[in-house]
Amino acid sequence: MPRVLPAGNRDSRRCDHAEGHSDLDLNEHEHGHSHGLVDRSVLRSRAGIRAVSWSLAILTATAVAQAFIYSRTLSVALLADLIHNFGDALTAIPLGLAFFFRSPRGERIAGLAVVLAIFISALVALGQTIERFIHPRTLAHLWLLAAAGVIGFVGNEVAAQVRLRAGRRLQSAALVADGNHARVDGFVSLGVIASATVVGLGLKVADPVIGLVITLVILRITWESWRTVRNAEIDLEHIDDAHDH
Repeated sequence: MPRVLPAGNRDSRRCDHAEGHSDLDLNEHEHGHSHGLVDRSVLRSRAGIRAVSWSLAILTATAVAQAFIYSRTLSVALLADLIHNFGDALTAIPLGLAFFFRSPRGERIAGLAVVLAIFISALVALGQTIERFIHPRTLAHLWLLAAAGVIGFVGNEVAAQVRLRAGRRLQSAALVADGNHARVDGFVSLGVIASATVVGLGLKVADPVIGLVITLVILRITWESWRTVRNAEIDLEHIDDAHDH
């Protein structure tokens, strides 16, 4: 038969058991919990670096393919898209460094670097477009030009998916801004296809006109990306203030 303990002994054992759990929970809170935070930080850093690395590889391959096609077609619409895609690829560097050092402020600075890179690419594309209005050129290999637009669209969309999924999962405003930026760039690349189509129909001025439209879209992307990063900066300041108090 099972041994029945007196009520006093049962209560004593129950108390000892509860106290043991209480001490264990306290130790986990004081020691294990802090280790958990470090682990999550490391995992977030690795996930961010992985997403940034993949997007860098995708956009670099996209820009290299478009650069080859530009050397054959000399399309200013393609050049505007090409410059922008190279700029997009380079934004992965400050973002990757921010994730490597696990710095929220570093991510904010990286977000500002993303906005600056987008703006500079818009200025370069604008200069090339104006030059093409002044000195128009005849485009060649229009089918290659259309293929460059398809490559740009696919490359940017894949990079956007990688950045957006990781950015939302990691709650990184800079990565989300870069993902939205890449997604819009994919539709900008469709302008290159439009340029090849319209020029093929005999309207040669369409190439610099579409190049100008692409430049204006890039400027709009600059503004929207700035607002995203700026809002994240304000949220971060509130978090820092709450932590200080």
